Amino acid sequence: MKQEEIVQLSLEDLQDRLDEANENMEKTLLTHKVSPLENPLQIRALRRTIARLNTELNKRKSQA
Repeated sequence: MKQEEIVQLSLEDLQDRLDEANENMEKTLLTHKVSPLENPLQIRALRRTIARLNTELNKRKSQA
């Protein structure tokens, strides 16, 4: 998910996407521990998406 898309989301949508991304990250890490992923760069992309979502969420909370 790109930053431009994240900025356009509402506060509720941001939180939903963050929860969804965290669940997806847990599943991906567990799968990777059991058997290696075909594309391990997915983990990096997920981690960065979570960081972007957290950054935008914190930015909006500090402005309110």
